[in-house]
Amino acid sequence: MEPIINKVAESGLITLDPVRFLPNSDSLASFDLKSYLFKELILKEKEFRAALKEVDWSVYDQKKVAVFCSVDAIIPAWAYMLVASYLIAATTVFFGTKEQLTDAIIAENIKDFDINPYKDQRVVIKGCGDIFVPHAAYMYLTQKLQPLVKSIMYGEPCSTVPILKNK
Repeated sequence: MEPIINKVAESGLITLDPVRFLPNSDSLASFDLKSYLFKELILKEKEFRAALKEVDWSVYDQKKVAVFCSVDAIIPAWAYMLVASYLIAATTVFFGTKEQLTDAIIAENIKDFDINPYKDQRVVIKGCGDIFVPHAAYMYLTQKLQPLVKSIMYGEPCSTVPILKNK
């Protein structure tokens, strides 16, 4: 009987799990201005200011906070400024949705990622897992790795989709 050979282990592929670039979800929060608008449509300054004074802002302490309005309303710039002034203990105040904040953090994490260990390697960017990875992460990783690696594949070492091959 012939021994079982692990061809995946012998292939020289390096698997890179994009989950490592995701922010800790416990560190993220969002603030939607919708709930502070009259009939969720109109910003009335006096009522808006009064409503913001009633918010428990401590829930945003040491968090990265996405500030946005989920309804189609005209929001003056000063309203966002006022919200930001209350978020003094947040680590980051971001204009946009929580998903946009997540993408921005992923982009920053990938930008700071040392790719030298992947030089001239065949890299598989892991595509399956229990945690959802935004598609932006795959784009940013491909762009960052492309000039340095031999090849990039998507998926799992046993079943990959070729993305690029450098000569």
